[in-house]
Amino acid sequence: MTSARTRRWLQRLAVVAAIVVAVIALRSTVFRDDPIEVEVFESERGRVESTVVNSRAGTVESRLRAGMSPGISGLVAAIPVEKGGRVEARQPLLRLDDAEHRANVLLAESALEAARASAEEACLSAEQAGRDLRRTRDLFARDLASDQELEDAQTRAGIATIECEAARARARREEASLESSQATLAKTVMRAPFDGVVLDVTTEVGEWISPSPPGVMIPAVIDVIAPDSLFVSAPIDEADVAEVRFGQPCRITLDAYRDRSFSGRITYVASSVRTDREESRTLRVEAEFLEQDLPTNLLPGLSADLEIILTAHDDVLRIPTYALVEGDRALVVEDGRLVSHDLEIGLRNWEYVEVVDGLQEGDRVVTSLDRPEVVAGARVTVRNTPDASP
Repeated sequence: MTSARTRRWLQRLAVVAAIVVAVIALRSTVFRDDPIEVEVFESERGRVESTVVNSRAGTVESRLRAGMSPGISGLVAAIPVEKGGRVEARQPLLRLDDAEHRANVLLAESALEAARASAEEACLSAEQAGRDLRRTRDLFARDLASDQELEDAQTRAGIATIECEAARARARREEASLESSQATLAKTVMRAPFDGVVLDVTTEVGEWISPSPPGVMIPAVIDVIAPDSLFVSAPIDEADVAEVRFGQPCRITLDAYRDRSFSGRITYVASSVRTDREESRTLRVEAEFLEQDLPTNLLPGLSADLEIILTAHDDVLRIPTYALVEGDRALVVEDGRLVSHDLEIGLRNWEYVEVVDGLQEGDRVVTSLDRPEVVAGARVTVRNTPDASP
């Protein structure tokens, strides 16, 4: 009896065990959840920087820029440059019709020549009158000339001296008139004030142009800049003021050149914080371009961003900043599942974070964290390994 009962219990246990095994087998095969596809980044060694970025878009500006118009009115006769062309200092940019002004110079030269001849004649007469006065004085001393003759000689000598000085003054006036005519003639040629690039030309041959009257702004007809004088002016948030210093290296990026960045250096830090916007007080900084070979169409007015490099660590273990989970953790793919690693973090910026401890080089860190099912313990398959290297 006891043996039969034991056999029945053993049979029941075998059935239960078989059911459990079947359930486990079904859960691991038929009812097993599909693995989640994730993207990973293999932790690597490289450079990590601590940086500060501008709070609002900066602007490309130029320390040498000239909006130019002729100093006199006239008809445009020639424009020997074109938009985008490079020019050297003193190179002609525009010529006005100068026929009238050349004629005025010839008239002034003739008038000066006549005035100089008159002055020479008058001064020769004055010298003769002076000699006559000295002879009359000698005769008067020997009682051979009367008082009246001496007085007449003194008068003639005085008048002759005055006429000489007046003639010389007229000659000097004609010299000034000639210089004025020559200066006006020179204004018919507008020249580059420095080596640079022509940004814009807003007039054409045959047009009549005039200089700006006092108090009235007239747009320049030719705009020239020096490319090597370009810099970026940008606002830095007041929270970062204590970390910004003159001479710090920086990177400059522009919307117009999304595929590259430019090396730069901080050349100016304002001595006060702007308070005109209470909600966002900022410190103005300027950065110069260190690269000499800048694009020809990198123009003032373009928007730009600065990334000021405060500190940098080379050859350290790093992962993309966007791979961090709240609490300085990372999800690592190990044997087909996600494992949470607590990390000790060093430097960080918007692109990379330095991992001091918690990972090994080559660990596959999940970067696709935008789904709720991507959690520790989830079964995963790796879809691809994005390259986050610069």
